[in-house]
Amino acid sequence: MSVPGNRVAAAVRSSVIAVDFSALRGKPVRRLTLDGLDTVRIRHPADVRAAAIALRDMAADMQLRVACTHDLAERDTPVDDAGNVLARDVFGWGDGEKVWWRNRRIALQSPIATACRVETEAFWVNAQGFRTLTPNPYLTGIDLEDFEARSLTRAALVVPVHLTFGRIGVVSFIPMDEKRTDLSDAFAEQADTLAAYARTFLMSYSKVMSGLQLVPMGVQLSKREVECLRWAALGKTDLEIGLIISRAWATVRFHIQNASHKLNAVNRCQTLFKAAQLGYITMP
Repeated sequence: MSVPGNRVAAAVRSSVIAVDFSALRGKPVRRLTLDGLDTVRIRHPADVRAAAIALRDMAADMQLRVACTHDLAERDTPVDDAGNVLARDVFGWGDGEKVWWRNRRIALQSPIATACRVETEAFWVNAQGFRTLTPNPYLTGIDLEDFEARSLTRAALVVPVHLTFGRIGVVSFIPMDEKRTDLSDAFAEQADTLAAYARTFLMSYSKVMSGLQLVPMGVQLSKREVECLRWAALGKTDLEIGLIISRAWATVRFHIQNASHKLNAVNRCQTLFKAAQLGYITMP
């Protein structure tokens, strides 16, 4: 929803709030151990449910509930090896509540989902703004009007999980008390710990439960192929790229088509997309 003129400017100025940790210096912080991380690590499909329960119980100790997705772009929600929906059967989001995982508009409308596309560190957010470990100017442009209605919560501690091939997962920790809007203590004391556990859970889930091969195994593009793709990503034609790198346009086309074949892409656009997913080029 758009906000008229001055209200946008006001939201931009105040939507990101610095976190002051000075008062917490010297206080004990829960020690993150490898044994603890292993409780949420998934090595086989049969591990999914136990790992989800461990994550749920850890969050419950802080009076938080877990809401997660392994890919903002997909309709699917995480399931165990028997196909049971974790959100419902483990994390406790009943059918009578706001069933967020069935509402695909949330991925497009929620300020939380929007923030996860431009942020990589844990943050917490409510209607008054985003709280981050380090400043992020992209968050200032996110509209927080009607925050509760669009996010289905009054506050959340959020861990963006940027996965391979350009996928973005999210683990949100939602207060059990629906009236709770201040997560500053939990964030200051446990943000890094929660982030480590959330990322371990979602990254391992994505690897174990994803049956889709997005690119061929062992892809390796040549220096010239990457050079041509970089210029193509900037909108240059084969003829223009040839002039830039002092090669014939047919040579440029050969390199791009060769890259397309290696990436199992059906056209130029998909070739650029897959090359960007693998980190060979940056899309402008």
